[in-house]
Amino acid sequence: MTKPPVLCIVGPTASGKTGLSLRIAKALGGEVISMDSMQIYRGMDIGTAKPSLTERAGIPHHLMDMIPPSQPYTVAQYAEDADQAIREVWGRGKLPMLVGGTGFYLKAFTHGLTLGGIRSDPVLRDKLKAIAAGEDGKRQLHARLQLADPETAARLHPNDVQRVSRALEVWELTGRPISAQSETAYDPGYTFCMLGTTMARDGLYRRINARVQDMMRQGLLGEVRALLESGVPPTAQAMQGIGYKELVPVLLHQADLTDAVASIQQNSRHYAKRQWTWFRAEPRIQWLDMENADSFAQALEIAKAFWKEAET
Repeated sequence: MTKPPVLCIVGPTASGKTGLSLRIAKALGGEVISMDSMQIYRGMDIGTAKPSLTERAGIPHHLMDMIPPSQPYTVAQYAEDADQAIREVWGRGKLPMLVGGTGFYLKAFTHGLTLGGIRSDPVLRDKLKAIAAGEDGKRQLHARLQLADPETAARLHPNDVQRVSRALEVWELTGRPISAQSETAYDPGYTFCMLGTTMARDGLYRRINARVQDMMRQGLLGEVRALLESGVPPTAQAMQGIGYKELVPVLLHQADLTDAVASIQQNSRHYAKRQWTWFRAEPRIQWLDMENADSFAQALEIAKAFWKEAET
């Protein structure tokens, strides 16, 4: 192969990506490059289901524990950092393994994105948030977007305040609609082999519910408390992750803990459903039934053939 090979292991949350990636990395001498938008943050270990240091022993991991949780991080930054990590791993003669469930990151590699390079303006974002919070504010923002960028407005519901606001922000900052600069076809510069972890929905949902309970036993509430006490604001990008945004109100005495845990479970299930939808649209993914005892053997056979081709 003239292009660096990248073995991708993707799938919904709690479907077995981490365990599979660790076994394949050990078998093939691979190095893991995290493709998780939350595991990049330091001090956010339990709620992001990071593999432990014991599990990672002997397997280099990249793009994990990179930045403080008070700092925002864009998909463009991720694409740049992951590209560097992939080429460094390949340069050492090791197999780069892109592992995680953030579909937007995968899309940045397979299709290329320019939108992520447009940095947010805190003043403008606060202004748009204030409008949205006002009476009939959501409709006002959407009406403004219809004038600036009719194409984007047509595909966004007025209640989707986050995306409507982002589209308006891009328009204000660049003078160009987001629809004109969101994507560009390009050669990603890699050769991909994509494996997807999946299982029956009922089984996955049981795993998700059990995982959330395990996180609470491991001290997730204390982890969120420590983040707040260290000065991370509740509005920080990192604190909007599932498992964090639900527990902040508990610590601020604005919500019940039992209700918050149930919300984490529900939001995690909904997220898994969205991940399924996202990854199902990628035809190159070879899906593995993780409830099948032969799933690892199947994955290893595919990965070995891919790595052998890369080495020749």
